[in-house]
Amino acid sequence: MDTLFYPKVVAVIGASPQEGKVGNTIVKNLKEFKGTVYAVNPKYKEVLGLPCYPSILDIPEDVDVTIIVVPAKLVLGALEECGKKGVKSAIVISAGFKEAGIEGAKLEKALVRLAEKHGIQLVGPNCLGIINTDIGMNATFSKVAPSKGRVAFLSQSGALILAVLEWSKQSGIGFSKVVSLGNKAMLDESDFLEYLAHDDSTDVILLYIEGLSDGQKFIKVAKKVAKKKPVIVLKAGKSQSGAKAASSHTGSLAGSYEAYRTAFRQSGVVEATSVEELFDFARVLLKYRKAGNLAIVTNSGGPGVMAADTCDQFGIPLASFDFETIRKLKEFLPAESNIYNPVDILGDADISRFSRTLDILSEDDNVGIILAILTPTAQMDFVKAAECVKGKDVVCCFMGGESIKEAEKILMKSNIPNFFDPVRAVKAISVVKKYSEMSIREDVEEETVVDVDYAKIEDVLDKLKKMGSRIVGAEGLPLLDAYGIKMPPYGIARTFKEAKEIADRVGYPVVLKVVSPDVVHKSDVGGVKLNVGENELEKAFFEILSNVESRMPKARINGILVQKMVEGGKELIVGMKRDPQFGPLIMFGMGGVYVEVLKDVSFRIAPITRKEASEMIKEVKAYRILRGLRGEKPVDIDAIVDLLVRVSKLSVDHPELLEVDLNPVKVFEDGNVVVDFRMVLDVKEV
Repeated sequence: MDTLFYPKVVAVIGASPQEGKVGNTIVKNLKEFKGTVYAVNPKYKEVLGLPCYPSILDIPEDVDVTIIVVPAKLVLGALEECGKKGVKSAIVISAGFKEAGIEGAKLEKALVRLAEKHGIQLVGPNCLGIINTDIGMNATFSKVAPSKGRVAFLSQSGALILAVLEWSKQSGIGFSKVVSLGNKAMLDESDFLEYLAHDDSTDVILLYIEGLSDGQKFIKVAKKVAKKKPVIVLKAGKSQSGAKAASSHTGSLAGSYEAYRTAFRQSGVVEATSVEELFDFARVLLKYRKAGNLAIVTNSGGPGVMAADTCDQFGIPLASFDFETIRKLKEFLPAESNIYNPVDILGDADISRFSRTLDILSEDDNVGIILAILTPTAQMDFVKAAECVKGKDVVCCFMGGESIKEAEKILMKSNIPNFFDPVRAVKAISVVKKYSEMSIREDVEEETVVDVDYAKIEDVLDKLKKMGSRIVGAEGLPLLDAYGIKMPPYGIARTFKEAKEIADRVGYPVVLKVVSPDVVHKSDVGGVKLNVGENELEKAFFEILSNVESRMPKARINGILVQKMVEGGKELIVGMKRDPQFGPLIMFGMGGVYVEVLKDVSFRIAPITRKEASEMIKEVKAYRILRGLRGEKPVDIDAIVDLLVRVSKLSVDHPELLEVDLNPVKVFEDGNVVVDFRMVLDVKEV
């Protein structure tokens, strides 16, 4: 992409001398460009002092990048001429493509085909353009040019870029590259991330997205990039309001945002929840890559306590000072001061007391970052305080207005983050800790081997295909067996005679469950009988049929599952929902009827390794219960890991599986068994 970001010759197709036109603003913005700019418009001979040609084909030298701002219906013709000219990259500002409906979508597909035919890299369409401050190239219609800096910003929203560029001028944030992604018809965020990973002008990458067209590509690229430099993402569109109704526990818990959240985590990407956080995190990660233990120094007890409380909330360890540090602090601080962390130098502290405290804390090997909190007192000189922190590992929290403006300018020039709110400051520091500790899966890690009976699977899928049912229960149990997933002995009975034969074979007591694609929650309609002995079998069998027929008269009943009763153990849930962007999303948590209420679950995108499966188990709050609580013996964690890996393999192997629900799974001191099962099939794919 060097040609795109570092062109020598740029042409603006649709350039205009008329004030207020997009083609006019772009030409004005390119006045600072350290290369050659040509205007293209058959209506004019000259635009803002630049020679203007009727066609790009008339330009007397090679063109590296074209910026196209003509109406949508004229874009294809303009791009065709770019192809004939041998242009390498095109930025299509023009709107009226897939965002405008069916006809626009067709036009966009034709645009991509044309770009591919001529080997042109396409940015947009329907975008703001791109900026490279390295060479003064502002190929956008923003009225504000950003300051030069070390942050790259990719955004799916052009309007957000416009707002951020204006705000950045007063906030002290500078940019290396800015890219408006637009419709992402060809180049998407993953392509730009890959380029920026090797961009010497960029230290931190910010990303605003509303959706991803290729989730697996994003994970693969982001994992590599995040190892080199921080990637901070703000995802819009988190609500479930537009989501399709799910047919399983897993489906209802694993919403589309959960897939994004999981993908970011697995990729080593830091997630922000607001624009404010996006740039808070950028400020701190520009300066620091490791946080260490935090030391707090303040001239006001209240904000110091607020900061300490927030450290506890976000898991930031407060530094324990060594003996020499404590001795030195005692030696010169007033007796009323708190010399332990947070260090309170009191409200009457002057710059000398503040400066000496900073020096002492900076010499302590137990201290990583120092959070310096100052409130505006008569004794404190903020300008001198700003000079004091230069060259030290400090994040500032200068809590003032007019009184701190000059100090803020000094901090900005030194790239020292400053926050008004100590809570914001600590949260930003916590991201440094999170980034430094991020566990990113290595690409060289081998996929865990799972023995699979593929011949048996083909037979099961053929039978399910003939059934034609989207929702599958007990009929799909042989699929689990083929993947080595253990279940209690069972059989499906169509008559009481068959039920008696199965029960005699598996042994009493048994569990009876209705087998129906229309009954999601069997216990709610009286479709389950537990702990059934030989003498109660007939009564229980016919009661289930009667209950379901009376409460759900239209339900299709395919039989009764007769299963060996399993006593004891802890109940878990293991599931999968296939996300359209990322593929199989594996879920783990405590199971049973309360799973949707408690929501104590963790997620990973398949395929997962044994290490990732182990991490999933440790993430749930109930992990302590699984490890043994108050004298209880621990359950077989390795067996749960094995089960998660097998479900992952099953999900990856069979794209026709949309949802899988193993709930409950009973886990014991030795091994586990799947007690109930449900899955949703894409019947078109089976």
